[in-house]
Amino acid sequence: MRTALPQAPHTADPPPSVWRAPSLSSRCWPVFLRNLLVWRKLANPSLVGNIAEPLMWLVAFGYGMGALVGELSVNGTQVPYILFLASGSICMSAMNAASFEALYSAFSRMHVQKTWDGIMNTPVGLDDVVLAEMLWAAFKALFTVTAILGVMLALGISHSPKLLVAWPVLLCVGIMFSSIALIFNALAKGYDFFTYYFTLVLTPMMFLSGVFFPREQLPPLVRAISDWLPLTNAVELVRPLFMDQWPQQPLRHGLVMLASTVAAYWVALALTRRRFRA
Repeated sequence: MRTALPQAPHTADPPPSVWRAPSLSSRCWPVFLRNLLVWRKLANPSLVGNIAEPLMWLVAFGYGMGALVGELSVNGTQVPYILFLASGSICMSAMNAASFEALYSAFSRMHVQKTWDGIMNTPVGLDDVVLAEMLWAAFKALFTVTAILGVMLALGISHSPKLLVAWPVLLCVGIMFSSIALIFNALAKGYDFFTYYFTLVLTPMMFLSGVFFPREQLPPLVRAISDWLPLTNAVELVRPLFMDQWPQQPLRHGLVMLASTVAAYWVALALTRRRFRA
């Protein structure tokens, strides 16, 4: 008589790593459209809120301080201060608009309103939701900078035809900073956590990236660090286009932005997966 051999106990397969490659699909599109339909009800106050502050910065510093500063030398070219400021502040506006949407609004949908949970009861997965939130925040940033560009054109700050090239660059700036902001969205337990990001990350970056004054005035060590900041590389690409010039070292700046975007999005997705697994 044969005796049955004892069988090894069945062990469940380990869960997939949160650091696995992103799953990108067209299922993010309905989530994007859902955010668009909700936002349409609040488009007017959203537009005012997004463009009022950067325009006040532009008017107060561009015309006020610009009367005292006069012109600045940028790559050997004398540039009116208001043009210098406008070309930097529009990158700052794309950064702020994308960050605000990917932090406060995305956190509300994820944690407070539980909108993400409802969406994921459909065939849409978490990777699709995170991708949609990133693209939606980038769209909000593009919407904001388009309105600001219109005002700048009306004020005659720049009429360079190369601004058509600046427009897609600013979209990339929105994608980059929405990806970075989603990292903090995944870590946050409440809205107060975002103060660390705005105070310790965005504010120093604004002053070190050549938005308000030339980076040549920074100490050598600080300038070497600022060379690799995401906002610095965005400004270095956009500012020459306002001056009707082509950027110097566009490949380097573009690669830094691309690397920052890919790394930030991957980290944000991994942290969000870990959060929803807990």
